[in-house]
Amino acid sequence: MKPRQVEVSIPLQAPGEGATPASGRTEQPRDYVLWSLFNLLLGFGLTFVGCFCFPALVYSIKARDCKVLGDMEGARQHGTRAKVLNIICSVLLVLTVLVTTIFIIRAIVLTTI
Repeated sequence: MKPRQVEVSIPLQAPGEGATPASGRTEQPRDYVLWSLFNLLLGFGLTFVGCFCFPALVYSIKARDCKVLGDMEGARQHGTRAKVLNIICSVLLVLTVLVTTIFIIRAIVLTTI
């Protein structure tokens, strides 16, 4: 009886390390749901500009749905759009709070003179 030869392959790198796939990025896309929700609640609670923050929440939820379904490119696009809308909404909230504070302080100063 002739002995059989069996090929044995030994991995030289730990799993998950090594060459990156040809597609480029391997990290999970971000969805910014918490930031969107925070902006929405703060916008309605303090300055009544929450309606401007609502599209960011919609795109954040779309990004999370795409990520769950495995569409990483769609999740990355919706996540980027949600990030931009969240930045715009955050700046709008800060400006609104600052302008409101300035008007209130100015009204108090003018009434005490």
